[in-house]
Amino acid sequence: MPKFYARRRLGFLAAFTGLIASAGLLNGPAASAALPTPVSAATARSYLASLTVETESRTGYDRDLFPHWITQSGTCNTRETVLKRDGSGVVTDSSCAATSGSWYSPYDGATWSAASDVDIDHLVPLAEAWDSGAGSWTTSRRQSFANDLTRPQLLAVTDNVNQSKGDQDPATWMPSRSAYRCTYVRAWVQVKYYYDLSVDSAEKSALQNQLASC
Repeated sequence: MPKFYARRRLGFLAAFTGLIASAGLLNGPAASAALPTPVSAATARSYLASLTVETESRTGYDRDLFPHWITQSGTCNTRETVLKRDGSGVVTDSSCAATSGSWYSPYDGATWSAASDVDIDHLVPLAEAWDSGAGSWTTSRRQSFANDLTRPQLLAVTDNVNQSKGDQDPATWMPSRSAYRCTYVRAWVQVKYYYDLSVDSAEKSALQNQLASC
């Protein structure tokens, strides 16, 4: 085959592959990219090395101490804002409730067409934050943490997957989709670093082990 036609053929294949990837047919829908991009693995390793390691304490924890799903814009609260951000073709009513759309959960690779099947996960759970330093915060700071749309902290995922995760850290729970684990731990470390939260020894080991393969 002449080089000119070979190059054109390769160019066509590259473009075709790109279209397939952008449609989510190679590695899952691109909706998973809605999470604010976490820091690189190298930066996450650097951040992790600087975090304080200490035993966690849940004394006094109450979820209501973290005011969440506050109004973000107009009639939209934080949950509704993330549903719109992370979904595809999301339609909302006058109160900002999602009436239709689709949501791809990067934790397990499932796609849902009802907002009721989707939870908004706090990557670093509220109880975990309390255990590792948030117990001493002001209510205002806990509210900021619980509704943080700037850091990679909030993500739309399958509801029962979020419920099975509960308050666990990476030492005992990781996304079942191994392809997302690197993103998950990079996000986890970034959030803990930004909010100056500690890690326990098992958590740090799990994060180190996963980041080593990122």
